[in-house]
Amino acid sequence: MPASQTRAAPDAGEIRALIARHEGLEGPLLPILHALQAEYGHVPGEAHGPICDALNISRAELHGVISFYHDFRERPAGRHVVKICRSEACQAVGGAVLAARVLDLLGLSWGGTTPDGRVTVEPVYCLGLCAIGPAAMIDGAVRGRVRAEALVAEVAR
Repeated sequence: MPASQTRAAPDAGEIRALIARHEGLEGPLLPILHALQAEYGHVPGEAHGPICDALNISRAELHGVISFYHDFRERPAGRHVVKICRSEACQAVGGAVLAARVLDLLGLSWGGTTPDGRVTVEPVYCLGLCAIGPAAMIDGAVRGRVRAEALVAEVAR
């Protein structure tokens, strides 16, 4: 579900039902976290207790997994999600300058969301567009040879 279409906070019954659909899988934690994020746009705090209970894991173990994988969010993202490549290939062709300018234009730091909820900017460590960097992903669509002003104009709409 795109960030612009995330649902409101879940109730306990919805969370338990979602967990139940995945807990029989081998290694169910990641599928559960992905399903929650797909449904709500983030992994809601209300889901932590039921996940831990269903999988017999501690909250520390759950936090370790959520914080290890950069794609999981603990808060809803903005309507537009911009991921800027931080790999060496993109850095060599202006990726650091691109990132700094985008963050400056939006008044954000990495992982931040504009006060109006319009844009979230996140780092990503390769989009596979090494030959046409610097690269970014805007709402799931990859772009090469990205320029900061054009990127910001696109998500400002």
